[in-house]
Amino acid sequence: MTELSPEEQALAEEVVAETPQRMGDLTSGPIMKTLIAFSIPMLIGNIVQTINGFVNAIWVGRLIGEDALAATTNANVVMFLFFALVMGFGMASTVRIGQHYGAGDVEAARRSFGNGLGFALALATASSVLGLVFAPAMLRLMAIPADSLDLAVTYLRVIFLSIPFGTANMILSMGMRGVGDAKSPMYSMAIGVLLDIGLNPLFILGWGPIPAMGIAGSAFASFLAGMGGMTFLLYQLYKRDLPLRLRGREFAYLIPSGAELKYMVGKGVPMGTSMLLMSSAQMVIVGLVNREGAHTTAAYGASMQLWNFLQMPAFAISSGVSAMVAQAIGAGKHDRVAKVSNAGMLSNVVMTGVLSALLVLFSRPLLSLFLGGDSPAVDIAVHLQQIITWSFIVMGASMVVGGTLRAYGVVWVPLIIQAVALFPVRLGFYFGSYAELGSDALWWSFPVASCVSALGSWWLYARGNWRTKRDEAYAKV
Repeated sequence: MTELSPEEQALAEEVVAETPQRMGDLTSGPIMKTLIAFSIPMLIGNIVQTINGFVNAIWVGRLIGEDALAATTNANVVMFLFFALVMGFGMASTVRIGQHYGAGDVEAARRSFGNGLGFALALATASSVLGLVFAPAMLRLMAIPADSLDLAVTYLRVIFLSIPFGTANMILSMGMRGVGDAKSPMYSMAIGVLLDIGLNPLFILGWGPIPAMGIAGSAFASFLAGMGGMTFLLYQLYKRDLPLRLRGREFAYLIPSGAELKYMVGKGVPMGTSMLLMSSAQMVIVGLVNREGAHTTAAYGASMQLWNFLQMPAFAISSGVSAMVAQAIGAGKHDRVAKVSNAGMLSNVVMTGVLSALLVLFSRPLLSLFLGGDSPAVDIAVHLQQIITWSFIVMGASMVVGGTLRAYGVVWVPLIIQAVALFPVRLGFYFGSYAELGSDALWWSFPVASCVSALGSWWLYARGNWRTKRDEAYAKV
């Protein structure tokens, strides 16, 4: 064998370091540093996206009115219901992508990405059609205030038209994270947010040749912003020749088939059902809130904008934990898993805890941005913030543990734990204590359900038999 010169050896090492298999490797290096470095871009992106909803809620509430804000609150809950199952399949394909990528099988990662994208788009298109037809009926089931119904229907129908495009954007982002690229989705979100914030007042009020569209304009601005973000991701995917790009014969991967389809259905159904449970539980809660009156509905809608910030650290950390564990599984490095999970738990307590304290401390001025300082809804919102906010620390712990279990394909028992916490526990507490506590029964049901879910998740993580079957978590196809 011919010996390489020092210059040739350096060039060879540089080429190896830049191959797709080496990009986004999450299976080595300091665990906490790797987790934070991977999670921070997701956290920034999610915060930026939440700021988008925050600012748009201000536009809607101030430019159109309190009824319009209540309408978007109800409409967004219905929209998420249709998005939920699609998100489940996206999460399943992302785990599979991470496992393949950790094993160094880029071709299999592309196959999983193509299958996931094609399957999710088919479901999203069907959901879009169903949403257009049944949106009014679903809103009525939620007991939405009559003054907000027409506004909500108008807003929701525009949103449903955008679901397939939003799905493509979501799968692209999730797939990139599966191969360790958290920065491109962050930039995509930033572009979308800037467009959305700028276009919302333009389409709501109209300007020059652009007619005033009211609440439909807000939804249309969000659609255009999402398209801008998706275009950026596609540009990055092919300009940088990222690992998941599809070319030539690889476009056939968009037709789901074989073992990848089996994995997506087997794991995606319970993951999607989990999202549906959360969405349907939220619909039930919004329906109960609506029965307390328009001021309480507006207070809850404004509070949800703040709570979105609280969910962001746990969501980012959970996604980071899931990606790191999935790649570790593919690489056969199961000894890293407990350390990754512990790092995720500690990060969640610190980050979510700090945000919880800040939001409670400054809740009144923040809520007044949506509702106006003189609105009776402000006092209601401040009160429920003080009861509910701290429970997001506990909820975050469940999400982090869930990220580890999800990467191992443990999905059914967490689904059962979640179902028990969201329905028998939460609703049982509400109906059982309403006569004594009144509307506070609704607010206290949140921390009660979060504690039950966290205890169940921790029991499964500590005692479940998934550890003895970890070698079954990944098999090449």
